[in-house]
Amino acid sequence: MSDNKSSSKRLLTRIFVSCALAGTVLATGPLASLSTAHAAPVSVTAQAQPGFSELVEKVRPAVVSVRVKSNMQNARNDRTQMFGEGFDQLPDGHPLKRFFKDFGNPYGPDGEQARPNKRQKRGDRGHARPFAQGSGFFISEDGYVVTNNHVVTDGDAFSVVLDDGTELDAKLIGKDARTDLAVLKVDDKRKFTYVAFDDESNVKVGDWVVAVGNPFGLGGTVTAGIVSARGRDIGAGPYDDFLQIDAAVNKGNSGGPAFDLTGKVVGINTAIFSPSGGSVGIAFAIPASTASKVVDQLIKKGAVERGWIGVQIQPVTKEIAESIGLSEDKGAIVAEPQADGPAAKAGIVAGDVITAVNDETVKDPRDLARKVAAINPGEKANLTIWRKGKAETVSIEIKAYPDDQKQGGKSDNSSAAKGEESLDDYGLTVTPDDSGKGVVVTDVDPDSDAADKGIRAGDTIITVNNKDVKSASDVNTAINEAVKSGRKAVLMQVQSNGQNRFVALPVDQG
Repeated sequence: MSDNKSSSKRLLTRIFVSCALAGTVLATGPLASLSTAHAAPVSVTAQAQPGFSELVEKVRPAVVSVRVKSNMQNARNDRTQMFGEGFDQLPDGHPLKRFFKDFGNPYGPDGEQARPNKRQKRGDRGHARPFAQGSGFFISEDGYVVTNNHVVTDGDAFSVVLDDGTELDAKLIGKDARTDLAVLKVDDKRKFTYVAFDDESNVKVGDWVVAVGNPFGLGGTVTAGIVSARGRDIGAGPYDDFLQIDAAVNKGNSGGPAFDLTGKVVGINTAIFSPSGGSVGIAFAIPASTASKVVDQLIKKGAVERGWIGVQIQPVTKEIAESIGLSEDKGAIVAEPQADGPAAKAGIVAGDVITAVNDETVKDPRDLARKVAAINPGEKANLTIWRKGKAETVSIEIKAYPDDQKQGGKSDNSSAAKGEESLDDYGLTVTPDDSGKGVVVTDVDPDSDAADKGIRAGDTIITVNNKDVKSASDVNTAINEAVKSGRKAVLMQVQSNGQNRFVALPVDQG
């Protein structure tokens, strides 16, 4: 019994000691600082708190708010919440407007609101009124300002608001709709703080960027994020090569700069993807390399001249590459050279694949468009093409991009019942075209590879493996030759509504 009492006493002693020790531990924890009169609050040295304050202090004076005035007052509606300032001014056929209709548009499948967006003339009040605000930035001490074309579109008068609140008149020097860039000029005796373009080719996904602009009219607003992706195509035009960033960009940020950590401009904030109208962390910026070239021409000439070779092109898919013996699915295949255009005069024909420009590899059609556009009109260039299983070099004289390109004439795609022949193995029924060029598709098996590749009734098959076809037997002959040579696909040149494209159709069927 006494042993039990001794054990209990020892256990109580241990518990007491443990609690005492625990109390000692607690006394050295957070509660101790509350009860100790001389304890100092936690502090961290400034060096341990990285930030952008020094960068912002240097670059923010170069960023301005852009105000656009017009004798036409735009009736406001909620569409600006989605497009950003100025996007509601774009014409209905503009590719940027189509992009926003396709993604997250709250206004229905046609992209229109229930009530129309009316533009009404002002009354007899004798002054214009601001109807759009955006952002911009000085690129020279004598007052050249870069902004977006869609910010200044339809404007009659312009002004910029400096970081200190001073408002100065500006004049439009030039604008370019294809890249959505514009240049304004402020004439003033002062020397303006300005920033320079950087070589954004060194920018990597994950690098920091700082955006400064005028969202919702709140000038001098700074946001930060990272580069989320490069080379984005948002359907704005043939030269799309946007940086995607996740810095907060909202209505009014358009035309403002995105800086790297050296304080140079790597992009110009142009568009956002937003189902709600506010920032959701997906913004698109025009790369500095594109902007600097366009801006330079706008300042010197007031307009942009681009190189042009006059071809309809499409991507080289794996199936197309296989069908023509190309080792990689890179380059741009010529669907049709424009009549009397530089390419046609140089001997380039439908089915040629342009793989390089002046020995620089062409990745895809957009890459080709950018490379050609960068060449000055009047200069000559060497195009490497893949034709009939081998590479060739073609010299071509680059011309200026015409304002209005002629569209290819539409062929007569009417089908005729008599003369129809079936290509049962490929799910196609065809008939000779009345023009004697190609065969018209009159029926397509919906479960066939042809249907999967987008061939539809009314299309005209012009060539198969670069050989003209006038009947179903011509098509079969070309296919059999491809099979004998070990090809797994045949390349069909298909015309739809006057536009040519190439379709690689598998031949390894039962």
